Amino acid sequence: MRFDITKCHGSGNDFPLIDARALSLDDAAWAAVARALADRAGPVGGDGLLLLTAGDDDHAFGMRMFNSDGSESETCLNGLRCTARSGFAALGVESARVRLKTSGAFVVRDPDLAPGVFTVRETAGPASRDVAAWPMTIGRAENIDAPIEGLPSDRAFTAVAMPNPHLVTFVDRIDEAELVRVGTVCESAPDWLPNRANVSFVEVRGRDLFVRTFERGVGLTDSCGSAMGASTYAACLTGRIAFDVPTTVFNKGGRIRAEASADGMVTLSGNATVEWIGSVDVDLAAGAASDLTIAARYPDEIAAWAAVRDAAV
Repeated sequence: MRFDITKCHGSGNDFPLIDARALSLDDAAWAAVARALADRAGPVGGDGLLLLTAGDDDHAFGMRMFNSDGSESETCLNGLRCTARSGFAALGVESARVRLKTSGAFVVRDPDLAPGVFTVRETAGPASRDVAAWPMTIGRAENIDAPIEGLPSDRAFTAVAMPNPHLVTFVDRIDEAELVRVGTVCESAPDWLPNRANVSFVEVRGRDLFVRTFERGVGLTDSCGSAMGASTYAACLTGRIAFDVPTTVFNKGGRIRAEASADGMVTLSGNATVEWIGSVDVDLAAGAASDLTIAARYPDEIAAWAAVRDAAV
């Protein structure tokens, strides 16, 4: 089956994106497409697959996101900005209510984060502290700045759903090996955490944050939008930064503007960069992609974001 795709990224979190509004594949087929297109050894590669889906009475359009392992995520806030850009172009609008898997979000075209950087502001939430909903069985209803038995770390974690589950800990200096150890335990879906969780180590830098994430279904990634949102809310919740005050969140992929409110709503403003557009064949039975044709590249957008990324690290 041949697909038209847009290769895009939000804060370095990169994806092939498909306009699926007129397509009718089942979940198993989309999972196979995701594994084929996100395969880093294949012709496209990415952290997952984004789908622009049809709207309904309450939403202009929808988004689905499949991780590189074929699992479907509740949301992906870096991917949402890219999907919003595609939806804006398809419908000729600059703001929209978007349907996600288990929730919704509001998106609007924002002033450019930097010259030449297409920027989208997204508001999502409310964040939830109810770990029973994940589920995470730890003998209490929430976990705020406290260790979690079962993790290979005695650090204090804050558990937040955005609505996908996140464990956030604040560190003086990020130890990637330790992050991978903790993330790998969560990725293994232990009995007390059957749906897994994203894990973020966060450095507080004055009023700013630097976030490094082991993403569920992906692994160690340069950027995870919902993790940046969860980390911002967790930092406010634990008194490390203030609610309702803009902050800058950095990661290895770049940076975003962020703000969290006490009611759990989180606003992120960041890039939605298009690198190229093209088409590719996917053999659903074999789970493999081939015959990539690139119709157009966007080097000016790539260069504009590279300047932001290089200044952020």
